[in-house]
Amino acid sequence: MTVLEYVASLALPAVLLLAALLFLFSKKTGFSSFTRGGREGLESAFALMPSLVLVIIGVKMLSASGVLGFLSDFLSAPAALIGLPSELVPLLITRPFSGSGSIASYTELMKEYGADSFVSFCASVIMGSSDTIVYIIGIYFSSVGVKKSRYAFPAAFCVMIFCVFFCCFVSRLFFRA
Repeated sequence: MTVLEYVASLALPAVLLLAALLFLFSKKTGFSSFTRGGREGLESAFALMPSLVLVIIGVKMLSASGVLGFLSDFLSAPAALIGLPSELVPLLITRPFSGSGSIASYTELMKEYGADSFVSFCASVIMGSSDTIVYIIGIYFSSVGVKKSRYAFPAAFCVMIFCVFFCCFVSRLFFRA
């Protein structure tokens, strides 16, 4: 075991011990703070539940209906014309809507093209630098009570498109076959 592994293995117990000591020697009552935090966490979870269920059902319906497959086939040729690898289209369609769906698309790309291919390299950069737009708008905005989110989706979608092109550009600069 290296020194770094040894220190890393002690990090979590050290944090827990520090938290317990702070808990023990603080002037606040620890148990009531803990239960109040737990209650607020559960209230937040229950408040988010309708939005989360809506997003999950919508993504599953799109996937099960075949719309995502149709869009992928339809957009592959235009993507290749503008410089995007057409193999990335299924990932680019699922990424804004579903984290697990995009991970499945990403895994399929890795299996089909191998980890050393340009497509996989580009997909890795996209996965590392993007997030699920619909999830963020639906869940995070509802959790903080944002009511006026009219321009949030178009702005986030434009940023995502820019990021996809930028990711492919950077991937072309750094990819070595």
